[in-house]
Amino acid sequence: MDLSSLNKEQRAAVEDTKGALLVTAGAGSGKTRVLTYRIAHLINKGVKPHNILAITFTNKAASEMKERLDKMLDGVRGATEFNGVWVLTFHSLCVRMLRNFIDKIGFNKNFSIYSEAEKERLIKNLLKEKCPDSDKDEAKEIMNLISSAKTKGLDPNEFKKEYDYLDRIELIYDIFVGYEAEKEKSNALDFDDLLSKALDLLKSSSEARDFYQEKFKYIHVDEFQDTNDVQYQILKILANKHKNIFCVGDEDQNIYSWRGASISNLDDFRRDFKVKFYKLEQNYRSTKNILDLANKLIVNNKERLDKNLWTDTGEGDKVEFNVAYDEAQEADYVLKTVASMVRYGGYSNSDFAILMRVNALTRSFEEKCMAYGIPYRITGGFKFYERKEIKDLLAYLRIAANPSDSEAILRVINFPKRGIGDAAIAQLQNYCAIEHKHIYDVIKGIEQNDDLPKALVKKTTPFAAVLKCIHDAKAQLNVLDLTTYIIRLLELKAVYSEQNDENENRKQNIKELIGAIESYVKNNPEADVAEYLQNVSLYSDTDELDTGSDVLNIATVHSAKGLEFTCVFVVGLEDGVLPITRSFDSNSDLEEERRLLYVAITRAKKKLYLTYSQSRFMYGQRKPCMPSRFLKELGFSAPQPKPQYDEWGSGKSYGGYGGGYSKSYGGQNSYGSYANSYSNTSSTATQKPAISTFATHSSPSHLPPKQDKVDINKFKVGARVTHKKFGVGTIATVSGEPSNAYAEIDFEFGGRLNLSLNYAPLTLED
Repeated sequence: MDLSSLNKEQRAAVEDTKGALLVTAGAGSGKTRVLTYRIAHLINKGVKPHNILAITFTNKAASEMKERLDKMLDGVRGATEFNGVWVLTFHSLCVRMLRNFIDKIGFNKNFSIYSEAEKERLIKNLLKEKCPDSDKDEAKEIMNLISSAKTKGLDPNEFKKEYDYLDRIELIYDIFVGYEAEKEKSNALDFDDLLSKALDLLKSSSEARDFYQEKFKYIHVDEFQDTNDVQYQILKILANKHKNIFCVGDEDQNIYSWRGASISNLDDFRRDFKVKFYKLEQNYRSTKNILDLANKLIVNNKERLDKNLWTDTGEGDKVEFNVAYDEAQEADYVLKTVASMVRYGGYSNSDFAILMRVNALTRSFEEKCMAYGIPYRITGGFKFYERKEIKDLLAYLRIAANPSDSEAILRVINFPKRGIGDAAIAQLQNYCAIEHKHIYDVIKGIEQNDDLPKALVKKTTPFAAVLKCIHDAKAQLNVLDLTTYIIRLLELKAVYSEQNDENENRKQNIKELIGAIESYVKNNPEADVAEYLQNVSLYSDTDELDTGSDVLNIATVHSAKGLEFTCVFVVGLEDGVLPITRSFDSNSDLEEERRLLYVAITRAKKKLYLTYSQSRFMYGQRKPCMPSRFLKELGFSAPQPKPQYDEWGSGKSYGGYGGGYSKSYGGQNSYGSYANSYSNTSSTATQKPAISTFATHSSPSHLPPKQDKVDINKFKVGARVTHKKFGVGTIATVSGEPSNAYAEIDFEFGGRLNLSLNYAPLTLED
């Protein structure tokens, strides 16, 4: 196998195939390349593919690694098929192990996997039973506590002992115990259980432990810094026999402590195994100017291994830093820059990403995307598999795969509507509790039940008939045919027959689901319903970001980790946003916030833009904003806000600063008064990053010159215009020069908006 395309450090790590190895791989240093080359190298040396395990953190990363391996191992039959190399996420690995051996710890192999929504609903019901006057947010808090306990490997009793200082610990403990009991009755696991039950299995079953220790002679782990305590314990057990474990990670990109990721696993790994150490520092993604900025930031962290990213790809463009008066001005700057570069610079919308610390910042960018006709996608929004009509259909499939799934039964017992309300459901549940019967069994025999009210029996009988039909059909149909059968059985075409946008969207979503199942069946012809549901359950939020479509990506930094974009805007660089307020009192939390900004910066390949807003309306109120403390570390000196407090809290888009800004939604003087008020503050010339300051509405120096000017005379006050998104409106005011003209327009449905005439998709009405 030809390894000449690897650099010296990469090749050394690939060729070292024995024992425990830790590769600290900086952002963009080719760690996935090293992992795939090493696996291919092992197979070419004679290692059987089925003896190799590779663990990634997203389904997308696993798919990409399998594709690379297929190309590299062309001719090696079945190298990445089920019986070949296992390239999986941690959760997928644990599901496979549990499907084979979970009966050793008292569960049925056809277990359901509860989503976060189902988990929350069950905990809410338990809390309501025990404490009817509980606060609406308390269930969420208890759910998070239970999840945190499981990532630490704690059972309810251990949790109670460790968290005995909490208020109402007895109540929380009771709900934890009840939650576990309800899941066991329903033969169901939640996401945290997939890991904790797999660890229990490996600890308690010598048969399962011996099988997988022998099977996985070579283990590879990507993003090792993101492992939690339970995941590391699983790895430690699996690697205990052959001790060939290859971990790639970067402590500078450890940004998931809130999910239980433990940076101490790096130290534990070196303590538990005789670890050989490799370092990858050459970056193949970003320009020197971007990397210099990233290095300048991250060197301020103390909890890290010493490394310095470098590249031989050249200096690249200067990093742009912009100060806006408020979030509308910030969004206007960002989206006008995108529109201009797409129109004149040869870029595509998908070349750009707007990255932010919290989803709460998306609104102003979404509004400006609509105003300028830029197609966009917000990652982390309402996901496809969270839509009601999709969850309802999947619930019927869950019942087909696992009749014990009481959550699925309760979800659809009155869908389509059968007149079975909360009171009827409560009667059924009480009867089940008294008779110690499962709800599926009670419903199945409802017609012969003389103990329940006749009205309840009558209402429930049609549902019992539906469940029987599905049970009978499951044995004869694959998952695609079963789904279409259920759609006909439930007469969903009639359910959504009323002509309105909501029903049209639901029908389109169901069609999309059918298409997705059809594709799944084509690629997995032998898969049954349980395997399909497993595939859906393991669909991750980090798999939502699709960089293949020509749309602008708006995402949190967390969801963009592992991805790269030609041009990146990092927005909302204010204290309290990035870094987040809760990190101010903890050095370790503040270091994680710094790592988060480091991750954001290193997503950029060619162009990087940083923005700070002096005022922001967020969480229901407007406040002045101090620049992020990280900006000073990067070499920027940003102006401080000088608010006139009589303007705060008005909910308007203007901030009330003295000094030349009064227009809402991006007036033409938005940035001009601060054009020269900040600078690079590095003390020596050799330390200065290449940064240009840009703070006006005129075209930045890095953009091509404008090709067209607007004839303001055509856009007169009172003229009627049409906007692609907002429809018909009337021009109220026009201002600015032809190269930078604005119009305030009263739209019939969108209200009054102030839009750039050079960028907004406007046409004059005849």
